Amino acid sequence: MRYKTIICFFICVFLLSSFKGDQLKIYHKDWIDFNKNGVKDVYEDPKANIDDRVSNLISLMNVNEKTCQMATLYGFARVLEDELPTSEWKNRVWKDGIANIDEHLNTIWNQEKTHTPYSFPYSTHAEAINTVQKWFVEETRLGIPVDFTNEGVHGLCHEKATPLPAPIGIGSTWNKELVYKAGSMVGREAKALGYTNIYAPILDVARDPRWGRVLECYGEDPFHIAEMGKQMTLGIQSQNVAATLKHFAVYSVPKGARDGDARTDPHVAPREMHQLHLYPFKRVIQEAKPMGIMSSYNDYDGVPVTASSYFLTELLREQYGFNGYVVSDSEAVEYVYEKHHVAEDYKEAVRQVVEAGLNVRTTFRTPESFIEPLRELIEEGKISMKTIDSRVAEVLKVKFRLGLFDSPYVTNPKASDDLVHTAADEAFSKQINRESLVLLKNENNLLPLNVNNLKNILVTGPLADAVSFTYSRYGPAHNPSTSVFQGIKNYAKNKAEVTYIKGCDIVDPDWPGSEIIPTPLSVSEEKSIAEAVEQAKKSDIIIAVVGEDEKRVGETKSRTSLGLPGRQFQLVQALYATGKPVVLVLINGQPLTINWENKFLPAILEAWFPSTAAGDVIAETLFGDYNPGGKLTVTFPKSVGQIPLNFPYKPGSQAGQPGAGPNGYGNTRVLGPLYPFGYGLSYTTFAYSDLEVKQKTPHSQSDIEVSFKVKNTGKMAGDEVVQLYLKDETSSVTTYESQLREFDRVHLAPGETKTLHFTLQPEDLEILDKHMNWTVEPGVFKVLVGSSSVDIHLQESFNVL
Repeated sequence: MRYKTIICFFICVFLLSSFKGDQLKIYHKDWIDFNKNGVKDVYEDPKANIDDRVSNLISLMNVNEKTCQMATLYGFARVLEDELPTSEWKNRVWKDGIANIDEHLNTIWNQEKTHTPYSFPYSTHAEAINTVQKWFVEETRLGIPVDFTNEGVHGLCHEKATPLPAPIGIGSTWNKELVYKAGSMVGREAKALGYTNIYAPILDVARDPRWGRVLECYGEDPFHIAEMGKQMTLGIQSQNVAATLKHFAVYSVPKGARDGDARTDPHVAPREMHQLHLYPFKRVIQEAKPMGIMSSYNDYDGVPVTASSYFLTELLREQYGFNGYVVSDSEAVEYVYEKHHVAEDYKEAVRQVVEAGLNVRTTFRTPESFIEPLRELIEEGKISMKTIDSRVAEVLKVKFRLGLFDSPYVTNPKASDDLVHTAADEAFSKQINRESLVLLKNENNLLPLNVNNLKNILVTGPLADAVSFTYSRYGPAHNPSTSVFQGIKNYAKNKAEVTYIKGCDIVDPDWPGSEIIPTPLSVSEEKSIAEAVEQAKKSDIIIAVVGEDEKRVGETKSRTSLGLPGRQFQLVQALYATGKPVVLVLINGQPLTINWENKFLPAILEAWFPSTAAGDVIAETLFGDYNPGGKLTVTFPKSVGQIPLNFPYKPGSQAGQPGAGPNGYGNTRVLGPLYPFGYGLSYTTFAYSDLEVKQKTPHSQSDIEVSFKVKNTGKMAGDEVVQLYLKDETSSVTTYESQLREFDRVHLAPGETKTLHFTLQPEDLEILDKHMNWTVEPGVFKVLVGSSSVDIHLQESFNVL
């Protein structure tokens, strides 16, 4: 590897020098002569107004150059065949420039073809990106720099960047300060490596737990998602890197949670769409000013979102004030013709999306496949140059805002080695993993375990010694990872004997068919479970690590059932039958219907999809070095037959049924959630008191000041996630039973009391009235303060005139 790095360095130096000659005359003390004409044009003047610079550049561009600013060139091994520029590039469409290059030389952990020596060391990548950028600046007529994009929802998608847990875990921290720091870290690493635009955060509202991408969402509640997404966006953009929100819009509720080849047509009423699914986008756009949006490939009410001027222009730009540029999700343009069938051919689909407001087509196809039909449409007079100029101007404006026309290169590539995945970053990664853990059950305070009182510990389950779930298609590659078994073994070293037996595979050979037609255990499966049971009988404690891996949950991986896959349930039952205490550690990307497990097992820890520190942080938590304080951001149903079952919900929509009456009697349904939204336990206890609700005036535009006290009444330091809900007692249209309107994660020492202060603003009281206008209606509102959506400790009402 060392020799490969040396070779890569010299190649970069050679290529940089090969682009010099007369071209170096373009670099001046305080400006760059991008069009090589020896004159400081307006667009080249750092002191000029950005709008004037954009207008000047547009006036100098020809049709070929404009259309090239409307397509993505996917990076090495996806579409781009070369790691660094070659002479052949002069014969490709990007000889006239390109809007952005996505995921170039980043290395994706489970895609061998993307692995490249230019991704690490970090300085090698920064040099390589400079080499590519230099080609576009020096070898194209107008020298328009490239926006280098990359994924970043699990941490930056780059080899050995700092890993983060899955977004569902990040959401479970309920820690706004921590999420801002995570965004800042992702932005800093991106900037150091040469990336200028990060596809994060995901603001989809996960309302159906069967959907495979629940793990990539912060949760099911729009207010919580907006707060998390706002902090992630602010953090990323604090480093002068663009944040691109995804997936706009109404993407996360496909019919029946079907994904993959399905059309993902959401069945959502207009008011619900605005109050739930669009709310996070509206809030984050208005409060954090993201520079990018990714449009989704689903339709809404029969119109593909990416071909909808209502979504991409009227809502995004005219109502929400978005002033960045819109990229399409993969195949969103193609689906207008191929899946939605609202265009007679692909070229007509291109016309529709451009007219609707799409700026840049992004997918795993050559940029020519979009640019060539776009040029034909312009030539045929089917798209006006005014429309093209508008779309291109929005792309160029982001590039100017990012400073690409003033400083297009990584200034100090060598410094990248000291800026990415530092010791402090690794410590932060562990902390956000710790805070993502949610304690679901702890009967008789079985946890934390005292390692000094244990002689034999069995760690079992198909995920106990696995690490693949710690990596993600959308996160860093090739970081060392610690399995739960290894973490527990390291923790208990020289104190207890730790044994690992797998017990069963994640799924059986007939899965997922076995979820609807059960099949008997094979001889080998019976033997594997029996081996775990025999060892369990000799052990003092059983730690069973079960759930899902990256092949069972994720993009295009929606599920039919939500029980433990394969033979895992049989393994857990057999372990329980030994009479030894069983601690269940869940690795999963969506809520699971673990009814039996919750009833009979004494302790359950939800770990979601943690990153590479999984084994260490889970061991620390099980043995009490860390007190879990995360809370659920999704409701756990008892059965898929209850779905949709989530928060917030309309009055009566999740109610029970009468046992008697004139229209029937008897009980036919299982009711209520297994675990409600906002739920999570601790090794300590908390008490709430002294709620005060103060209004400056009773009128609708006044702020409402809320304060209360929280005390740690236990013997161990811990975190409490305090949650404030608001209930509108009477409204002109049916609204939600209650809505989350504030929260904070508070650390308290034993016996310590803190006073929390929240301010409710008029927007927190708004509803969409009968005429679909956002308004604060007069009436009585109730403030509910508690530790979950159902565990309310304090409440008080106020009146709005």
